[in-house]
Amino acid sequence: MRDVELKMKERAAELLKSGEVARVIGWKKGEFYFDPEPSVFETEAELENFVYNGFCGANLSKYLIAASKKPGKTAVFLKPCDTYSFNELVKEHRVVRENIHVVAIECQGKLDISKIKKMGADAVTEVEELGEKVKVSSLYGDMEFAKEEVLLEKCLCCKGKEHKAADETIILHEMPETKNDRFSGVEKLEAMTPDERFAFWKSELSKCIRCNACRNVCPACSCVKCVFDNPNSGIAAKANDTEFEEQMFHIIRAFHVAGRCTDCGECSRVCPQNIPLHLLNRKFIKDIDTLYGEFQAGDVPEGKTPLTDYRTEDTEPGKVFDAEGKHA
Repeated sequence: MRDVELKMKERAAELLKSGEVARVIGWKKGEFYFDPEPSVFETEAELENFVYNGFCGANLSKYLIAASKKPGKTAVFLKPCDTYSFNELVKEHRVVRENIHVVAIECQGKLDISKIKKMGADAVTEVEELGEKVKVSSLYGDMEFAKEEVLLEKCLCCKGKEHKAADETIILHEMPETKNDRFSGVEKLEAMTPDERFAFWKSELSKCIRCNACRNVCPACSCVKCVFDNPNSGIAAKANDTEFEEQMFHIIRAFHVAGRCTDCGECSRVCPQNIPLHLLNRKFIKDIDTLYGEFQAGDVPEGKTPLTDYRTEDTEPGKVFDAEGKHA
């Protein structure tokens, strides 16, 4: 991964020095090895803190909404899964495509520091990826894990290694593909009784502290002003007061991004309470695939989504329920 980082850093410097772009969006070093953060680099000197490692899981697409409106072009490093979100933002006219230079980069799967710590590693100082193994160095010694055991959830259900948008590429190694069924978690919920399912979500959503991290990081949540920031709503910028508010914030958000969510997994990745929010979105995706035909948001930068298009062969509302009144 170090060779990829050096190549990315070198290319970023070239783009800035030539004046081809006014800024580069990538990742910079955080306080610890495992917490790099998205950053905008406008000079070659600033690239001293540039980093790309196994913990650069953040989807940089949303930062392009503002960046694409600024003078000069913006270069951005996008992993394969990030390009789906990028295409969706272009499709919705939230990102000005001609103002963006996409550098498609390789991804070997991103790591989840929470999983690493839960497996016994504490005071982590460095993490080295060794093929299918991960070596974790800490103040208390070294540990080794199977890489699959410590990958981010979204990487366990990777959509593939193909970039859906690119102006140039930096790929130095073959990228792996995972074969996990991303709907297995949804199917477990569907197998529950309504009461069991309600109890599951009631328990999970009760953890919400309304930090808005899921909304703020979500590329599909790109409204100029969010309905939840309306000062007349009574719920703007406040913690949940009732069970109703706990549930409705996330349910309404899931409805708002339905058909547009690319399943990038950012909502669950940034949640400080570890609520599996991706399961709500995947339920919508699974139902859309069932009712309207298989569809992947962001697969192309144009066209309509199943929920914004009408065809005479579309499923009739009555067919959504079977004879027993159960959801199809």
